[in-house]
Amino acid sequence: MILKQIRISRHFSQEQLAQMSGLNVRTIQRIESGKKASLESLKCIAAALDVDVTTLNQEKFMIDKKSDNWKHLPWLLKCWFVLNFLQTKPTRKSATRIVVIGHVSGFSFCCLGLFNEAALTGGILMLATAYLYHGLIWHGDQYGIWYDNESTKSS
Repeated sequence: MILKQIRISRHFSQEQLAQMSGLNVRTIQRIESGKKASLESLKCIAAALDVDVTTLNQEKFMIDKKSDNWKHLPWLLKCWFVLNFLQTKPTRKSATRIVVIGHVSGFSFCCLGLFNEAALTGGILMLATAYLYHGLIWHGDQYGIWYDNESTKSS
């Protein structure tokens, strides 16, 4: 269920969603953790989030460039994502992969930097890249603009 991703993309806390839907915070927490929700609860949440009940039952969270989230994204952030991913459909999985590769290679090169200054410089640059992409992931989660395909699920 994609309730958590939708809630986060709308910038709502669990408490705010509970208040808007008329449900208990604990109910929202249970549903987000994967527990089966009653149809009445789903209808209340769907009304509060202005989505269909069928949308809440989806396993993947898919957003395209025509969605409101992408439309309302500031122009500079759109450029930021396109330039950093070299694609117009950024996925969270690709950003996470870059963060992991950047950290592993950065720390490795920093260790080699004990023997060679050039390796230390390369390691620092790789770590900086990893932290840059970590910031991109945070912005992507904040604005809910990730693209998913059949083999990728949002976490």
